[in-house]
Amino acid sequence: MLQISVEDSEIGPGEAHRWHLVPLTGAEGPAPRRMTGYNQAKHFTVAQYAQSVDDPIRSYVAASFELTSQVDLDALAAALLHLVQRHEVLRAIYQPLAGDLGCEVLTSDEVALKHVYGGPLETSAQVTRHLQEAFQEVDTLSWPLITMGAVVRPESTTVWFSCDHLVTDGLSSAIAINDIATAYRSLTSEAEPAPQGAAAPHGTPAPQAAPAPAPTPGTARPPGSYLEFSRTQRRANRAMRADDARLDHWRAFRDRNGGLFPPFPLDLGVRPGELYAPVAGTERLLDAHRIEEFGSVCRALGGRLSMGLLAGVAIALRELGGPAVYRGLMPFNERGRGDYAESMGWFINTLPIEFPVGPQAGLGAVLADAQDAYAQVQAHAAVHFVKAWKLLAPAEYATLRYWPYAVNFFSYIDCRRLPGADQHLAQQARMHVWVSGCNGILHWLHRTDEGLFVNTIHADTPEARDVNRALLDGFARVLTEPLST
Repeated sequence: MLQISVEDSEIGPGEAHRWHLVPLTGAEGPAPRRMTGYNQAKHFTVAQYAQSVDDPIRSYVAASFELTSQVDLDALAAALLHLVQRHEVLRAIYQPLAGDLGCEVLTSDEVALKHVYGGPLETSAQVTRHLQEAFQEVDTLSWPLITMGAVVRPESTTVWFSCDHLVTDGLSSAIAINDIATAYRSLTSEAEPAPQGAAAPHGTPAPQAAPAPAPTPGTARPPGSYLEFSRTQRRANRAMRADDARLDHWRAFRDRNGGLFPPFPLDLGVRPGELYAPVAGTERLLDAHRIEEFGSVCRALGGRLSMGLLAGVAIALRELGGPAVYRGLMPFNERGRGDYAESMGWFINTLPIEFPVGPQAGLGAVLADAQDAYAQVQAHAAVHFVKAWKLLAPAEYATLRYWPYAVNFFSYIDCRRLPGADQHLAQQARMHVWVSGCNGILHWLHRTDEGLFVNTIHADTPEARDVNRALLDGFARVLTEPLST
């Protein structure tokens, strides 16, 4: 699955279809109030505050993929509804509490889809504008928090959805693509007629309310509930105070760093307290053969590929004038391999990592230190970043709407290990991440069947453009040097 901006996706023209999630009238009412996750509570309160001071910060996490035959719109609508019925986090209605966030969950029988035919999109540019506008319709403070649609052509269809970050993370995009595609294949391969009523025939408007029947795409076990995961996690940390020994790792990092947020170590030309227009791009750093070779080098040095990549970033930063100690934040997937492995939600913790990057240290030495640092991080992964932030930096926690300055951040994911990955290349599976403003630089490294890619979003300043280019060039050189010896 390639992470790429929708502007660079080159999606062909076709007819626009939308499916809006609606609550069914006559439902008995939502379930009792449920607990939300740490990330959700902070994200929602930030959005509320930003709205109150008329400084909205918009973002989305979207995805798209291709169906490579003539589409059955009824089956596609049923597959999209199946996604919402399968993951209760998408059916939750979120309600602010005193300094927190709760939610009520509609049952799978209390939601339906309303189909809207949007007419022809005659050029790729029109498709891009249509998707940009549709993706941005999701709003943290409004329900629903997912919007879905398709661009239909005679022999292929682009299926898309967009979520507010409140209910999703990057890995959820692959899970959702797999759920929709699997359900669609099951529905269209059955001998019985496709379900009726979910959408109007191709090219015509649907009725104003058209609930789709629940599909029966197999007997897959329902995924674990993100809301139940959140309840368990928050109960485990309910009694934690600022002097709790479980915060020792965060506390020590804060003291050495001078704060919880490690600054990006190079000048990006950004002014404190100001957001800039984002510049986004995706490029391949290594082809499939070369990244496999680099992984072999890392294993021979006694480390993991992910830590080899982190070591490469640290060396590239040092060579551009960065410090002799790498400090950064990195996301951790909290799903594990059990009940939550294929659950949608914001299952991401963000944890600090630091290790030396001596002036003459090569890849082997830095990789070994990064590997040791990663083991230390893993030992403290039970404490969530938002909880540590609230306890150890309460003033910042209460007022910050976004990161206080350009923050050093490292992210890597092997997309070949995600649910449905064997279909990603044929489906042209893509994730689209967007933010309305940026005060730093973010790199999302990801590996697909075609190689190692980086998706970048950085502030639109001359300095950030120059630093980004120099850093990616230096990083690529660090990765390729051991392959030529």
